[in-house]
Formats: sequence, C-alpha cells, structure tokens
Amino acid sequence: MQLFKFATQIQSEQPVASIIISVALMLIAGFLLTRVTKLLRLPNVTAYIVAGILIGPYCLNLVPQRFIDGTSFLSDIALAFIAFSTGEFFKLDVLKKNGMKVVWITVFESVLASLLVFVLTFFILHMDLAFSIVLSALASATAPASTMMTIRQTGAKGDFVDTLLQVVALDDVVGLVLYSVAISIALASLSGSQGFSFQTIGKPILLNMLTLFIGACFGLAMKLFMPQSRSTDNKLIISVALLFAFCGVCVLLDVSPLLGCMIMGTVYTNIAENDKLFKQLGYFSPPILLLFFVRSGMNFKLDALFNASGDLDGVPLIVVGVSYFLVRIVGKYVGAWFGCFVVKKDKLVRNYLGLALIPQAGVAIGLAALGARTLGGTMGSDLETIILASSVLYELLGPGCAKLALYLSKSYSTRLEDVAVVEEVTESGERKTEAQLLIERIRKIQTELPPLPAHGETTEEEEAAFMEAAEEQYACNMQMLRRHSYLRR
Repeated sequence: MQLFKFATQIQSEQPVASIIISVALMLIAGFLLTRVTKLLRLPNVTAYIVAGILIGPYCLNLVPQRFIDGTSFLSDIALAFIAFSTGEFFKLDVLKKNGMKVVWITVFESVLASLLVFVLTFFILHMDLAFSIVLSALASATAPASTMMTIRQTGAKGDFVDTLLQVVALDDVVGLVLYSVAISIALASLSGSQGFSFQTIGKPILLNMLTLFIGACFGLAMKLFMPQSRSTDNKLIISVALLFAFCGVCVLLDVSPLLGCMIMGTVYTNIAENDKLFKQLGYFSPPILLLFFVRSGMNFKLDALFNASGDLDGVPLIVVGVSYFLVRIVGKYVGAWFGCFVVKKDKLVRNYLGLALIPQAGVAIGLAALGARTLGGTMGSDLETIILASSVLYELLGPGCAKLALYLSKSYSTRLEDVAVVEEVTESGERKTEAQLLIERIRKIQTELPPLPAHGETTEEEEAAFMEAAEEQYACNMQMLRRHSYLRR
C-alpha cells in the first residue's frame, strides 16, 4: 500500500519525475521478465508484454495513465525501425537469385490466413466491415524473431531453413501492404453516407504512393549524407534523425510510415557499399522496442476480453480472440502447403513449413497500435486487445511448433551420425572402428565451427558494429584532446 501511495504522490506532485521513473520502470520490468522467459526458452517479446500488463493499470498500476496516453508516438518510431530493417532483405541480386518461388509461397500463406479470418469475423460472427478487414490484414504478419532464435538454437540448415527464412522476411512486407489497403477500406466504410468515393479510397492510395516516393528519396538522402569518410557514430545519428523526420512527415500526411520506411531501407541497402548501418541500428534499437512492447502490454485491457462490446455486435472478445487464434493457424498452414505445392517444393518443406509460421508479435502489434489510433474508440481498443492476447499465445506456442517443424523436416538432428556424416569404410574397403568414426566426426565438426574471436572481441555482428562506432568516436576524442593539449603549450 505504501508503494502505491508513494507512486500516486509522485504522479500528482512531480510530473517530470513521474515520467522519468515510468520509463525506468518499463525498462527494468522488461529486463527482469526476460530472466524468467529465458529460463522457459521464450522470446523476449513475451516478457515485454507481460511486464507491461503487470505494471499497467490492470495490475500494479505503477505507471500513470496520462503517460501511457502521451507515448502513442512510440508505435510510429518502433515500427519505423522494424520496417527500415526489413528493407535489408530486399537486395536486387538476392531477389533475382531466389526467383519467384518464395514470393508465391509467401503470398499464398499470407493471403489465405487473412481471407479465412475475414470470413470468420464478417460472415460468421457478423462483425463490422472496418473491424473485420483490419483484423484479417493483421493475420498475415509473422514474427521472425522466435523462428530465427529456434534455428540458431538447433543449428538447423538446408532447403527447409532457407525457404523458411526467405518467407519470414517477405511475410511482413505482404502484411504491410495488406494493412495499408485494409485501413483505407475501413476508413471508407466508416465514412457513413459518403461510401466508397474517390475521397475515401483514392486519396489514401495516392497518399501512400506519395509516401513511397518520399521514402525512396529519404533512402537516397541517407546514402548521400553518409559517405565512406563519415564516422560510424555520425552515420548512426544521421540515420536516426532521418527515420524520425520521415515519421513526422507521415504523421503530417496522416499515413502509416511502414511502407515508406521499408522502401527507405530497400533503396539504401541496394546503393550502399555495406550493411553495417543495419547492424548498428539493430544494436541501438532494443531499448526503443522494449518501451514500445511494454507500453502495448499496459494498453492490454484484461477485462474487455470477457465483456460484450457493442461495436462487435455483442460478441465477447474472448470468443473473437480464440477463433482468430485458431483460424489464423489453419490459414498459415494450408496456405504454406498449397504455395509449396504450386511451386513444386520438396514434400518435407511442403508438409511442415506452415508449422514454423505460427509466431506473431512485432509488426502485428505495431500495426494494431496504429489501427487502434486510426479507428479510435472501442473498436480500436478491442482490435489491439485481441492482437496482444493472441500474440502472447502465439509466442508461447510458436517456438515449440517451429522446433517440431525443423525436426520433422530433418533440418537438424540430435544424432551425431546425422550432424557429421563421414565415410564409414576405408579406401581399401575395410569398415572403420567406432573410435575412428568418432574421431573423424569430431574433426569434421571442428572444421565447420566459426573461428573463435580474439581477446576482447564479440561474435555478435550488431554489437561488433556498434563497438566499432564507439571505438572510432573514442579515437576521435583522444585526437582532439591531444590537439587541444598541444595548442595550450
């Protein structure tokens, strides 16, 4: 009780201190919960959402509601980083090499999941068109983090893993496009008597096309402002400034920054000499993403799950959430199977790819936050509640399903004989002893291991890129200090 009184007193008497302490609480709570999820082998996103629920208004109520309401801009900034980093995967030479097979698989599994969710919500549950079409668009997005984590943990490799990584990279792009179309149609349906006029449909499309053009210009400007001679710390400053500026432009135009930021990243990665900037941003962005996901958890309305909502024609959100959770899984699995069948993928890829596409978090939660702000009212908050609740379930179930898919597709094995395949007979035709086979397998594994880092180095590419920038800045500061000392003499 004393803690709650103290928190209330700070909120009323010291608003600046309340804001600073709230940010600290979000960071600390998010970090502490990752210690628990790490033991359970769950992704960090789950910890962040649960941390937000615990310190939010429906549990401990340690963060004031006005702070939660005043930090809605975090969704734009977090999604800008996520969308920009997605552009890294769209190098033209890689796209030409992989051909259209992965594109077709991604389109099939994304669109079918969205289509089934729309049929469920609009035709079966008879919900509002705006709510149904936005929720169905969100169903297409997938969370790559937990899938990639599972691949790294198992050391899986092969055609199944290559296909999975490419589909996951393209998945969110399809989700961004579907969301941009869906939100335009939703706003048109909510416009009342105006209906689907050019003002309600054509204007958003033109604004999105303008956003794509501006995003491409920002990507070009990012390259021009960051020549090779520019220090890495200044490159980081310029890139963050341009991302923030682009988000501001999108807010002025009242459009989502997602597609524009993705185009910005795509343009930059195709004209830049290296991709170190993406790794630096990947090491810089975790605190921002943590704050965004924790805030999303604080927006999670637990009581709304079990109440009937007028905007949803009296259907309890728990029914919508559970139905959405199950139908999306079916859509992902069947769509991936059919896509692989059409492009003639191997049977193992066709049968188990859908299992690895279940997780849903980052982009879907960000889009839900934008959708909630755009639609507004009870409909917007209900949309965000359903996505948050289902995302927690997906992140609990997803890693296990991904690991099962990797195992069933024979992408990894726990047997030493499968991990390191060697010849079991000598050149003369004699069978090798168990000891000889064991020694050869160990030597083969050793040759495939990456080289150990030197003393003080790190194996994480993002951390290495960030530390390189810090070392450059340190060297620059020391040079300036020596020059200053020399001039004083």
